[in-house]
Amino acid sequence: MEQATSLILIAMAAFCLPLIAGRLRTPAVVLELLFGICVGPLTGLIHGSELLDLLARLGLFLLMFLAGFEIDVRALERQGHHRLLMLVGVFLLTLVVAHWFTARLGYGAFMTLVLATTSVGLVVPTLRNTRRTATRLGQYVLISAIMADFLTLVLVAVLALVERHGVSLELLQMPALFIAVIVVLRSLRLAVWWFPERFRRLFSTDDPEELGMRAALALMLVFVGLSIALDIEPILGAFLAGSVFAVVFRSRGVLEHQLSGFSYGFLIPIFFINVGLRFEITLLRDPAILGQALAIIGAAFAVKIIPSLVFAFRGFKMREVLAAGVLLSARLSLIIAVATVGVELGFLTNQERAIAILLAAVSSTVAPTAFRALAPPLPPDPAT
Repeated sequence: MEQATSLILIAMAAFCLPLIAGRLRTPAVVLELLFGICVGPLTGLIHGSELLDLLARLGLFLLMFLAGFEIDVRALERQGHHRLLMLVGVFLLTLVVAHWFTARLGYGAFMTLVLATTSVGLVVPTLRNTRRTATRLGQYVLISAIMADFLTLVLVAVLALVERHGVSLELLQMPALFIAVIVVLRSLRLAVWWFPERFRRLFSTDDPEELGMRAALALMLVFVGLSIALDIEPILGAFLAGSVFAVVFRSRGVLEHQLSGFSYGFLIPIFFINVGLRFEITLLRDPAILGQALAIIGAAFAVKIIPSLVFAFRGFKMREVLAAGVLLSARLSLIIAVATVGVELGFLTNQERAIAILLAAVSSTVAPTAFRALAPPLPPDPAT
């Protein structure tokens, strides 16, 4: 009976919370986290269960798959090698600055990766809403966010391998995964080249078998399974599966909306609600821990704004530089996923994950709003 009640409450929340979030102009994820906290640690209406954990795990994999799915390959191709290398340098500088802050605050190396994350899922809609996606500033911010997501996940997976096996031959499992990715990528490209008419069915709007959905989910589960077999964090496999799909199929049409609807409509909200259910609310009643949380939030903005100063050497005005750094400070889904993995691996405590979740809630609300205020105004849209 308790499990049935939990599913009913979560199903109602998954439907209603986005409507409320739209009214409040805040990401639905924030309300899903708060809902999980309210019905879990605060009131005890819902308790964690194996079924919820399984659904949440699937939601996490879909979240990572869609993060890779969001990669704009055309935007990457428009960047020259020199610009891409410069943006990789910005990410490395972010790691250096993040390590400096985390060391001063008494945290371990994994918290450095937590602070290095950003949120493509927030950067993309913010740039679109402000008509800046195609601008030079928008392209710099977009590619920086994509690189931060991808490189952070790779470093998390490497750190997990080192923790499990030490510096040994098992580290070769990482290049083995990337070799598999390249083989699948090339094979799919050849198949699409030779049999384009067969692959068009994947994006058909009236396919009763929904082969597009099946192909995307199958690819995700294959890469997740391969990652597990190689003892690599499966969230990296899910992310790489989405990236391969984005590279092979540039125009995904209705399939992208179907995948997003299926994932964000139920399984991904369960992941965030489940995170709220596991939230250690008692930790934040300690003034000392709240002080640490405020320090981490301040550091989280600094580790993105300071490296973004490099953009000033590329001809951007200081106002644009600050706007870029603030938007890249937006963290949401990836930071929660990374913090969850950190707890599972023993790199983070529940207290540190609670701080990361609080950081996600604050930065996802503040950063897009601050970007709109800081970014120089654009000329009126002729279409309006």
